[in-house]
Amino acid sequence: MIKNLVFQCFDAFFLLAVSPLVIGIIRKTKARFLLKKGPSLLQPYYDLMKLFRKEVTLPDSASWLFKATPYVVFTFSWLAASLVPTFSTNLLFSRTADLIAIIALLGTARFFLSLAALDTGTSFGGLGSSRESLIASLAEPAMIMIIFTIALVAKSTDLSAISTFMISGQAGLRVSLWLALASLVLVAIAENGRIPVDNPATHLELTMIHEAMILEYSGKYLALLEAASQLKIVLYLSLIAAVFFPFGMATMVGGISSFFIGLFTYIAKIGLGALMLGFFEILVAKMRLFKIPNFLGAAFMLALLATVLLFVSRSL
Repeated sequence: MIKNLVFQCFDAFFLLAVSPLVIGIIRKTKARFLLKKGPSLLQPYYDLMKLFRKEVTLPDSASWLFKATPYVVFTFSWLAASLVPTFSTNLLFSRTADLIAIIALLGTARFFLSLAALDTGTSFGGLGSSRESLIASLAEPAMIMIIFTIALVAKSTDLSAISTFMISGQAGLRVSLWLALASLVLVAIAENGRIPVDNPATHLELTMIHEAMILEYSGKYLALLEAASQLKIVLYLSLIAAVFFPFGMATMVGGISSFFIGLFTYIAKIGLGALMLGFFEILVAKMRLFKIPNFLGAAFMLALLATVLLFVSRSL
């Protein structure tokens, strides 16, 4: 019990510490493939420290909701990321690591952020909030179908149970799982506001989505929202690794050495995920807003096809 508590605390603070580095790897990868030197891998850490030291300025029309939202979004994002098994399937929060609970936590954080964007009454806040709500309404049906497919295969929505089932090799090579993986990647790109759905590096009125909602924030409030955004990327990378590539994870029967093997394997997985995301972003361009429903429609169809194939294969 005490050992699990220690590893769970380590896991939570490890995710918090490593999430800016993942952003640094993505930016560095993009710069290198474009034949540029690029910022340091540690630049996201410097940016967060600079924001925490800056003075906070608030709009005159901001209410308590505007001030409370960064803390709510950061806490819920951190909690959701901590629920996902990373280097072990036997962490303390593993018993509550339910896929539906994680999606609910992220949805609540997004709900508060949308309300805070509307709270100040600015046009950019309303614009970003409506666009974010559109993406969420299209991404969540695809995510539900992905959860449905995985739950049918592993007979559970508990992430630790899913990881243990996948490690055992009982799932085999299923086309349904590969389709669910492709759908989850598309949903992860949309939910994190990455290219081609959104470009976090620009503040263009015609294209920005997530940045429009946090445009009025500054200082420590903006730092908390940036940290929450970084944790969300790590969450999705961890989710993909835990469900589809769980090899190397420590299990209940393993000793201390297996935990360290699991930790180094997990670092390699999210590092590779960040490299692939950075490489993918230089290959595609930002799509126009009215094409985003097609993008997420493809994600939903892949997830639906995965579920249908699963039922068909079982009936044969």
